[in-house]
Amino acid sequence: MAAILENKIIFMVVLVVGLWVSQAWSRSLKDATMAEKHEIWIAKYGRVYKDNAEKERRFNIFKENVEFIESFNNAGHRPYKLGVNAFADLTNEEFRNSKNGYRSSSIFKTPETSPFRYENVTTVPTSIDWTKKGAVTPIKDQSQCGCCWAFSAVAAMEGITKLSTGKLISLSEQELVDCDTSGEDQGCEGGLMDDAFKFIIKNGGLTTEANYPYQGVDGTCNNGKASNHAAKITGYEDVPANSEESLRKAVANQPLSVAIDASGSAFQFYSSGVFTGDCGTELDHGVTAVGYGTSDDGKKYWLVKNSWGTSWGEDGYIRMERDIDAKEGLCGIAMEPSYPTA
Repeated sequence: MAAILENKIIFMVVLVVGLWVSQAWSRSLKDATMAEKHEIWIAKYGRVYKDNAEKERRFNIFKENVEFIESFNNAGHRPYKLGVNAFADLTNEEFRNSKNGYRSSSIFKTPETSPFRYENVTTVPTSIDWTKKGAVTPIKDQSQCGCCWAFSAVAAMEGITKLSTGKLISLSEQELVDCDTSGEDQGCEGGLMDDAFKFIIKNGGLTTEANYPYQGVDGTCNNGKASNHAAKITGYEDVPANSEESLRKAVANQPLSVAIDASGSAFQFYSSGVFTGDCGTELDHGVTAVGYGTSDDGKKYWLVKNSWGTSWGEDGYIRMERDIDAKEGLCGIAMEPSYPTA
């Protein structure tokens, strides 16, 4: 009897040890697979780490982000997907600090004090896509400079220039970064689209991207290049705040600068579909509304051009849910829209 009991105990010990070894091996295998994913990702995006300690730290961040993305997608309860993009080895805080440079304005005009030329528009199309109408330049990449405000303002200006002259011209964000520094706009440290419009008007226009190419860092204003204007605007107007209907009237007529709350991890790794959140209304990122429509499954959306390169989102774009219950719109998109005039 004692021998049988002893054999049972030995068997249980062996079984427990075996299970522990199996679980440990599974964890090691999972880590090895994740390490391989990291190496593939490093090669794809050309990431270089200063030493092994930095690589190990970035791997742990990468692993955490990939697990978040996979868990989110596997849940399958949202109309959008996340993806492993160029920001996969950044913490959300690092991501926000390097990408989101919109300085929300406490003096943004109200509908009572700002003209709105599309106020009396009564008929608008059910959908519009300015990219298909040739009024939007290819996706650009602000890199590690927080000058989203410049990219948003330039994209809106490129749109109105196309509509008023028939010419689609890629204009210079770097001119704004280097030269528009006397007010709220402070290059890579952030700024406002309306202040960019003010500078462009006062300056007499903007030069081309080719003439004053983007560097992704704050520089000294090259007045010689900046004086070679390729396009100009005559003014700008603010869309009545907190009205998606007013925003739709405006977007039906031209691309618009809009500010959003892009601080969340879901926004950081957005890949495809109609984005429905989660996000708040702490505006921190300038983008450009270039259309609107309805998805195949009936969800209304805004088509938004971002400035994070083509590896993010739907080749650099995001579709954001439209006509939600909150008056501010999803991520605050209806809070501070504006557009240049020509």
